[in-house]
Amino acid sequence: MATPMSNTTVQPYPILRYPDPRLLKVARPVAHVDERVRTIVQRMLVTMYAAQGIGLAATQVDIHERIIVIDVSDTRCEPMVLINPELEWASPEKRRGEEGCLSVPGIYDGVERSVAVRVRALDEHGHSRVIEAEGLLAVCIQHEMDHLQGKVFVEYLSPLKRERIRTKLLKAQREAARDGGAAPARRPRTTVVAEAQP
Repeated sequence: MATPMSNTTVQPYPILRYPDPRLLKVARPVAHVDERVRTIVQRMLVTMYAAQGIGLAATQVDIHERIIVIDVSDTRCEPMVLINPELEWASPEKRRGEEGCLSVPGIYDGVERSVAVRVRALDEHGHSRVIEAEGLLAVCIQHEMDHLQGKVFVEYLSPLKRERIRTKLLKAQREAARDGGAAPARRPRTTVVAEAQP
């Protein structure tokens, strides 16, 4: 697929911010991979790159279908599309690494994930593929698949931390609305910030 950033006519989607209840919706399977779905994929990629993220689930842009886009490459030109992803295997070995999320701006914390996974999914042409991933890609896939189940990474944290994050983000949203809708400053690559350390 061509690098979406070269297509300046495609507008990014607004990204839902935690604790928006729409982030808790469980995504339904895509019935047919057609031009409508490819258009969603293209806009999701543009949205992800514009937000300097490395992964985005359709749930985060208020589309509740099982679609994920990812690009963990250093060059930011190797997009991966996973439609109707199904986890076939996850390594019993787990590591804890710092994660962040485009829907939870400015928040980073440790989450334990399997170090390797195998996932079956369709690509943007409807072709079935199996992805065997480890390291950062494995973490990113697990993070984005959680979104399709209506789960945000902060749910792995303690109730006290979740409440503090909720309060902080609601305050930031109120201040942004008062100041004319200015978005909070971004940190780059905010979907999964760092690979879990051994």
